[in-house]
Parts: sequence; C-alpha cells; structure tokens
Amino acid sequence: MALALNLLSCSSMASITTTSTKTAIPEPMRRRRSAVVFIKASASSDQSDKVDGSSSRRKDDKPAFNPFGFVTDNPSSRNAIQLEETPAEDGNVGQMLYRIEDKGKDYGSYIKSGKFRWFVRETGSSWSRRGTIVFLHGAPTQSYSYRVVMAQMADAGFHCFAPDWIGFGFSDKPQPGYGFNYTEEEFHEEFDKLIEVLGIKSPIFLVVQGFLVGSYGLTWVLKNPSKVSKLAILNSPLTSASPVPGLFQKLRIPLYGEFTCQNAVMAERFIEAGSAYVLKLEKADVYRLPYLASSGPGFALLEAARKADFKDISSRIATGFSAGRWDRPILIGWGVSDKYLPRSEAEEFQKGNPDAVKVKLIEGAGHMPQEDWPEKVVDALRAFL
Repeated sequence: MALALNLLSCSSMASITTTSTKTAIPEPMRRRRSAVVFIKASASSDQSDKVDGSSSRRKDDKPAFNPFGFVTDNPSSRNAIQLEETPAEDGNVGQMLYRIEDKGKDYGSYIKSGKFRWFVRETGSSWSRRGTIVFLHGAPTQSYSYRVVMAQMADAGFHCFAPDWIGFGFSDKPQPGYGFNYTEEEFHEEFDKLIEVLGIKSPIFLVVQGFLVGSYGLTWVLKNPSKVSKLAILNSPLTSASPVPGLFQKLRIPLYGEFTCQNAVMAERFIEAGSAYVLKLEKADVYRLPYLASSGPGFALLEAARKADFKDISSRIATGFSAGRWDRPILIGWGVSDKYLPRSEAEEFQKGNPDAVKVKLIEGAGHMPQEDWPEKVVDALRAFL
C-alpha cells in the first residue's frame, strides 16, 4: 500500500507539472519532471526561488494553491517525491530505495531473539570499563538518532547498545495478529528476550526518549527496577497532563489513521515539527527508508498507537518514579525548544521526586536532543554517569 500511494503521488505530480504550469521551462528541467520543478516553475514567474518551499504569489498577492504543500513545503521532504530523469526498473519509488537502501545502519547488525529479528547498534565492547548503556528510541523514529551519542560515549569508555523496537526502523515488523499485537506487555516481553540474547548484565544505565515505545521503556524500568542503576530521560511524556501530538491522534481515527500511517515522510516531518531545525537530506533518507520500503512500519505504528492509553501510561510513569517509590538517580536531559512537550513536563516531574531527579536543560535542542545537539547530550550523560 505504501508503494502504491507513493507511486500515485509521483504520477499525479508529473501530470500536474506537464498540464497545469504555463510558465516556459528550460529543456533540461522538462526532462527532470518533479514536484520540485513544478514549484520552481511557479516561483520563476515571480522572479523568486524560495529555499524554504513557500508558495509563490499571484498578481493579487494571494498564495498560489499547491496541492502538494504538505510535502513540498519542507526541503528535506522534497526528495521523497522527485521523479528521476531515468526511471529504475521498479519505478521511481524503486529508484529512491536503491539510492538510500544502504544508508543508516551505522554500528548495526541483525540479532535473532525469539521469533523476531532485531536491528541493534553497538559501540564499545564488553571490556569497556565504565559499564553498559542501553538507548531506547520513541515513535515514529528509530535508533539511528543515537548514532553520534553512542560513538562518543564509547570513546568515553562505555559499552553501548541501541535497538530498533519491533515494528520500527530496520527490525522485524510482524503483521498484527500473527505473533505480535503491539501491546505494551508484548514490547516488554520481547525486550527482555533481547537483553538476554545480547548477554547484557544487570544493572545497566538506560537512556530513553520519546513517545509510545519510548514510554514503554520507562514502564519496563518500573517493572524491573533492579536491572537499572541510573536512568536518563530525554524529552518524553512524564505527567498525566502530557499532551499527545497530532500524529498519534490522527492514527487513532478509523480509516483516516490507515492513510496517515502510510505517509512515507511521516517520521522525518515528525522530527522536524518538534524541533527548530530541518533535517539534512542524508538524515531524512534514513528516517524515510522503512516507510518507503514497505507498508509494515506504518501499520505497526498504527496498531501500537491504537493499543496505547497515552494518559494512563503517563500517569503510571509520574506515579512510579515519585518520591517514596523510586530512589535511584534520574537525569532529565530536556531540549528546551521541544514543540510537543513543554519544559514544565521536566519541572513537574522533578517536583515529584526532587532528591532523585536532576534536570539538565539543553539549549538549542528540540524534541530529539540526541539528533539536534548530540554533543550536549554526551556532556550531560558523561557528567551524570
């Protein structure tokens, strides 16, 4: 379904480029038919070429209608819908996959655990003198976000692991109802199996970030307090009042969610919407790749989002780590420019257990500080661990 939707978008844009644009286009640009060409042609009539993809202006100063604005108004997303000059055998989506299929697997390998294959990144070694750190990502992203932090923490003497959760990134994406139903309990069970297969000895240092499966990392800690010596939390929902981003609300709407989950640029746009920055193309390619390759990750996200009770999960996290219930050190590394979660999340969480919780504000970083400003995350982790 993902491939079909992407092909449909591409073919539709090619048609509009050839039939709807009256501005004369130079010969080389006509050969490269793309949504980007369409936008530039419109902008050229106004002697402007907006870098940020904003719409051109008509003579009456009203914005020109752009039916593909939800994709093309973002520089890193444009490449997802370009039609190449010489199509690949499998079509333009096939050519995009060919171009990016080997990207983003830094430090990673496939590990069989139980019925499933996990993609796990690893830096450092079992001989690392300062202990083991496990990094857990949130939805709808993947462990790729930790690549720089992992490399630098290994240099500092730590043994680091970062798996892609089942259904995400490069790990297996089983069809719901066939051995995995994307419930909190099943995520916990499979994570326990992975820890055992990897031979990770408790207690560990755990770093968690993000929504949904990121939150499941925290509820796993509450079930297994003896397995974690220190916990670091990067921008994650931490109180019963935590807002739920629009993406997850849309996924829970019948039928509309099925379409939403098959947006190939969903993950990169989610990252960018929560930050002050735009992803570089080579990074956007990696976050996009699983959603281009198959419909599996989209439907996995859909199922997980519909099975989750976001308010209940956040309430259990707030209560479980409060004073009198949790006494081990917790670092909150908070990107202050997060557009999904306010700074008050970290402050309220700290008030619940001031003796155990320390807050480190990360200026200049948004919802995913490990992607926005990994060096500052490393500095905070090294001081804490």
